[in-house]
This record gives sequence, C-alpha cells and structure tokens, in this order.
Amino acid sequence: MNEKTHSVLSEATVKQLKAFVRATYRPAERSKSGRKVSFKAFSHIAKKEAFMECAAVAEEAEIDSVREPAMLNLAAALKKEDLAEAVRSLDESFTEMLLRKIDESGMKDAECYKKAGVDRKLFSKIRSDRAYRPSKVTAIAFAFALSLPETEAEDLLKKAGFALSDSNVFDVIVRFFLRTGRYDMFELNEALLLYDQPLIGV
Repeated sequence: MNEKTHSVLSEATVKQLKAFVRATYRPAERSKSGRKVSFKAFSHIAKKEAFMECAAVAEEAEIDSVREPAMLNLAAALKKEDLAEAVRSLDESFTEMLLRKIDESGMKDAECYKKAGVDRKLFSKIRSDRAYRPSKVTAIAFAFALSLPETEAEDLLKKAGFALSDSNVFDVIVRFFLRTGRYDMFELNEALLLYDQPLIGV
C-alpha cells in the first residue's frame, strides 16, 4: 500500500481497515446492487477519521461504495463538525492572557498600561474586545511592562499573531533583552536606537 495514501491515518485505523476488508470483502460476493461492500458497513470506520485518506485506502481494497453520494455527504458533514469543534476550542486570546498576567503580577491596570507606554483609550479598547489584535510593538511593550520570561513573552506575541525572528535586527534585540532578563524600557530603546530600529512604548 502506498504510504502517501494513508499518511494522516493512525496505524491502528489502517490495521482496522485492512482487517475489515479481509473479513468483509470477497471477490465473488456482491449485493443485489452490484456493490462489493455496503456504505453502512464501511462508514463506521471512516466516521471519525480523515475521509479522503480512508476513501483512498478503501479504493485500493476495491470498496466501491466510498464513491456513492451518501459517503460524500458524510464527508461534508464531518468537515463541518471538525470546523465547529475547532472554533469552539479556541485558545486563550491576547486580551485574555494580558489581563490574566496583569492580575497575576499584582499590578493595577493603569500601572501596567502606563509602564508599557500605552494610553488609557487604547487599553480600554483592548480590554473590551476579546479578539483585539494589537501591533507587534504594543504586544512587546506589555511583555516588558509585565517582565514576562522569554517563553511567556513569545506566547503573548503569538496570541497577537506575531513572532520573534532570528533574521530580524529588531527581534534579535528584543529577544536578547528578554533572555537576559533586562526589562528597563529606556535601556531597550537605547539599544534599538543604536541600531536604527523602531522604539517601544514611546
């Protein structure tokens, strides 16, 4: 069997499919409709797995029914279920993590946003919108205001849709300060200014 055919399937599922085929499929045995294996018999295996990969494995085993409309309808339903589950399982947002870290730090909201160089109007907008997407500079400013360790700072950035790159001068400087535990914004900005990079919290 071609490895690419079932790359997304677990080994256990592939074994289950093979066992199913051996137990169910006989070249001489056909239903009245001419199909070798019924949709109902196969669907219980495909139901919780990747449809396209299951269908490919089944096709190799000559399970003709995977091409019938009912199986295609099942595939469409499964994709919708998967999408709904993914949306329901959203991770903590930037706003939620920021507010949690402020609470954990013992700081007042005003103390934190002032330390980050963010005005009250912008902070109010962030606080009231779970899905708010700040600029990269703003996210970094909060990470420094909260003195977050490098891993937590990167997590906060990730939740805002950003990352620190080792090929970017600005990012390398920020990472250096996080890694060495130096959270003085004035010192950070002096280093950024030295390399002609955008300043933070100003």
